[in-house]
Amino acid sequence: QVQFVESGGGLVQPGGSLRLSCAASGFTFSSHAMSWYRQAPGKERELVARISRSGSATYADSVKGRFTISRDNAKNTLYLEMLSLKPEDTAVYYCNRFGPFATWGQGTQVTVSS
Repeated sequence: QVQFVESGGGLVQPGGSLRLSCAASGFTFSSHAMSWYRQAPGKERELVARISRSGSATYADSVKGRFTISRDNAKNTLYLEMLSLKPEDTAVYYCNRFGPFATWGQGTQVTVSS
């Protein structure tokens, strides 16, 4: 079965940084584009970033220039480097393959607060 285990979240002050990891299993990781989504309380899940099989990345306007998505196919792991964090980045962050989507994992909480 396809599974995603997100980690690396935590509490950080505005302007701080975090590096999220997503351990994927149950499918051929290297054959799929991957993505990060986030969901804040009371809001819908939104796409944050995606990365192709070859490593080309696309970002939501709200995080462009601050976040970097990357992947390590040898480790079946997806990463999200988050810099210059803002309170509006507070959310639970999830990873998933970008087509076809699988069951969502538990996500990892990112809280940006002073």
